[in-house]
Amino acid sequence: MAGVKGQVQRRGVERRRAMVDAAIELFARQGVRGTGVAAVAERAGVTPSAVIHHFGSKDGLVQAVLEEADRRALERLSVPEGAEPTLDEALGWLVRDAEHTAATERDLAALHTTLTAENLEPGSALHTWFRDRGRVLRAHLSALFARAAADGSAPAGVDPEVLAAETAAFLEGIHLLWLLDPERVDLVAVHRSYIDGLAGRLRGCGG
Repeated sequence: MAGVKGQVQRRGVERRRAMVDAAIELFARQGVRGTGVAAVAERAGVTPSAVIHHFGSKDGLVQAVLEEADRRALERLSVPEGAEPTLDEALGWLVRDAEHTAATERDLAALHTTLTAENLEPGSALHTWFRDRGRVLRAHLSALFARAAADGSAPAGVDPEVLAAETAAFLEGIHLLWLLDPERVDLVAVHRSYIDGLAGRLRGCGG
């Protein structure tokens, strides 16, 4: 019985992954508003009720897509499990992530930015998710800068929380500028410039 149960669970995981992959493809091509649950179900080879069973609602499916995008981004960080990235590793990853986004994931970036704007008000479907995601991001950045101050990689007087908020604001803002005007805004070049400047400040070489 245990073997059968395991097979059923694996099929469930595979089916869920197929639905998320189908949603990513269709949301990127048609937008969230232009894509119904039935279209995602058809693309994934399941019934609409199966989508609702796994995600509860279309909003739940959208959240799963956003979580999958974050999971893929963290996978690219390439830090051993349980380890904390060094300052150089983390700053280098931010640039590599920009390279990846510019090359292959503009649609996912646009989806993230659009949905953030649509869920600014408390009570909107994904407001809590975006708020908590922002808090987690800033907490990770703050911990990174605090470790850098503790090990001498950054000045002892640095305020980790303020610097984390500044860095998060840069990351959100540059994606918006790039999405609006990709012909004039080079996402990777601006990332490199900002990260180089940040690294200089943290090492006491900047202004």
